[in-house]
Amino acid sequence: MNALRRIWEHFEESFIVFLLAAMTLVTFVYVILNNLYTLFYRLAESWEGASEPLFAMGDRVMTMAQAMTWSTSLTKALFGWLIFFGLSYGVRTAGHIGVDALVRLASKSVQKRIGIMACLCCLTYAGLLSVASFEWIQTLRIAGIGAEDLGHFGIMQWHIGLIVPLGFALVFIRFAEILVRILQNRQTGLGLADEAADVIKLTEHEDDK
Repeated sequence: MNALRRIWEHFEESFIVFLLAAMTLVTFVYVILNNLYTLFYRLAESWEGASEPLFAMGDRVMTMAQAMTWSTSLTKALFGWLIFFGLSYGVRTAGHIGVDALVRLASKSVQKRIGIMACLCCLTYAGLLSVASFEWIQTLRIAGIGAEDLGHFGIMQWHIGLIVPLGFALVFIRFAEILVRILQNRQTGLGLADEAADVIKLTEHEDDK
């Protein structure tokens, strides 16, 4: 079980890196192509001896840039996948900001009860959105609508939107794990990020210098 958990966590991190890298690479290539053909045109205007091949190269690069109109839609799709896939990763790594200053003033037993209630609320929210978005995806799949600027590649709207129910299902699993840890007294709250504590640690580190 622990081996499967480690494999999934490594896949989770690798997939997030892949999404970020793909977004960056596609945007980089598109921007370079959109600025490169003007360079060839300028060189052609100033270098009469090689104006024809330079103009031809500029036309070729401009055609390539115009053919990449799908890049914006692909980047938005990748960003959407990054957001919804990263939700559960944020829960696992305590990346979401915690608003629990008053809760921390209570006793451990009270904190545990509040943690259980908060966890149940999160489970309800994630479960409802996962089920509702799955029904939405089913409707899109039946409709067979192609994604904007990506439909000619065979990418449908439901392919992109599939991450919504999947992402909330993963969030549901993460909060279910947290609930089990709370009930087993291995954890008190939701394990969210404490920005105040981070600032104090950073200040102390700067003072030590």
